Amino acid sequence: MLNYWWVTRPKRKLNSIPEVLTTFADMALDQEWQGQRNAHLSLEDALEQAGLKRVGERRDQTGGGARTYKAWVASLGLIFTQESTKQIKLTLAGEAIMAGESPVEILKNQVLKYQFPSSFSQSRGVQVSSRFKIRPFRFLLRLLSDSRLGFYLTEEEIAKVVITEAENEKEDCYLNVVDRILQFRNYGDSCLAVDFFEVYKPSKGEGSKDHPFRYLTDISNTIVNWIEYTQLAKRNDEKQLVILDDKKQEVAEILVTVPPFIDRPEQHEYFQRKFGIDPKHTKDLRNLTATKTITHKIIAEQKIKQAFITESLKSPIGKITPSLVDKITEQTGIDNQVVEETLLKLYPRGAIGSFMSEYFEMAFRGRDDATEFELATVELFKTAFDFKAEHVGPIGLTPDVLVFSDSDKYIGILDNKAYSKYTINNDHRNRMVHNYIKTYGSGQKYPLKFFGYIAGGFGNNINSQLKSIVEETEVHGAVMSVSNMIKLVENYSSNGYTHAKIKDIFTVDRQVLLSDL
Repeated sequence: MLNYWWVTRPKRKLNSIPEVLTTFADMALDQEWQGQRNAHLSLEDALEQAGLKRVGERRDQTGGGARTYKAWVASLGLIFTQESTKQIKLTLAGEAIMAGESPVEILKNQVLKYQFPSSFSQSRGVQVSSRFKIRPFRFLLRLLSDSRLGFYLTEEEIAKVVITEAENEKEDCYLNVVDRILQFRNYGDSCLAVDFFEVYKPSKGEGSKDHPFRYLTDISNTIVNWIEYTQLAKRNDEKQLVILDDKKQEVAEILVTVPPFIDRPEQHEYFQRKFGIDPKHTKDLRNLTATKTITHKIIAEQKIKQAFITESLKSPIGKITPSLVDKITEQTGIDNQVVEETLLKLYPRGAIGSFMSEYFEMAFRGRDDATEFELATVELFKTAFDFKAEHVGPIGLTPDVLVFSDSDKYIGILDNKAYSKYTINNDHRNRMVHNYIKTYGSGQKYPLKFFGYIAGGFGNNINSQLKSIVEETEVHGAVMSVSNMIKLVENYSSNGYTHAKIKDIFTVDRQVLLSDL
């Protein structure tokens, strides 16, 4: 019995979940799983071949690695075992990811619903203590919203205090955890119980004399990675977990509404189907009892899905193009016409949302991966907004990105800054005023209508810094966080936006807010 929060972690980040899920669906969907060692070994091989699991000599030939990955996707409510057939099925959330919906939105929904007890937490080999009745990630968001804690948590505080002492969502428990975190900040390990390692025993094989807390800090690190994937919070430069500035309102709205716990965790199929409801549904009304004959067409379709989702995580796909069809044909060996027809049927609008997790991460990586961030912005303006766009940064004394609107006959210039708190320093201001705007402000095919900065986040003085450039150059501009850039991508097609709307957004002469979108 585990007397602390626990999440399975074949990988500590959720980025590869869509690929693991598609690999799993290819190998095991609609198949019986329990006791089928050959199926487990085949999935292990497939995960290794896809680069999702490290290749290495296995200690045994029982398929244990595959079962760990199966537990991972099950723990997030993406699959379940059907009681009547013992076959693996996708939940609605799993289906949504396979259909090319934004995995960030789907998994954010799943992470926020994640609870103890669950079908997974009560399963054999896990068995989290029954004293826990809590939605751990909602609880963490509440702590991160608390001024008494300075609106931050550290991984160490989560490891040594939160995951051991936060057992329910009642007010007295919450206040006790807040008080214990403050004690820990003042007194460190000396405030922990004398019998800490007896009360919170590590699971078999997770203890270490050299690093006695590692089993807890490993869990804490994974939990922080999961909450970062939701794009609601991020570790800052001091390694403190904080809610992102432009997500504070969303978090507040999440916490205002307290949904009921999902009941009957002991009934696996019932619980998983309820847990696995995606944001577009309120109930799972599917009848999954009809058996399917696995045909060559179904197998081909599954392989095409798998290849497409892998590609969609690497770069934004706004539509099905001949080059994409050729690439997937080469990868799968399936007839070009079959690939094209399948992609047009399953993903007629592409799957831009799948790339947004990677784009979000790029905005916080600093200068090392700055070029990737710039190139990704070029691709988003092309695929999501239908602009012509060029990566002009390498030319020198030029902005990173130049965008052209043939429909509205204007150009815009953008600089990407991969920082969590970007400020326009004097050097950057001078470049924008005297180089970038001067170069593109005249003598171009179309007039320059805006300049802008896209970054992970911005410093407190960003609006006044931007305004000084506007006043000196008489060119309008804006700064936009990566979170709001992602929201703009989501809104563009669904809300019928045009290039005129893009120009309006990037000419507000301040930081773009969610309300502007």
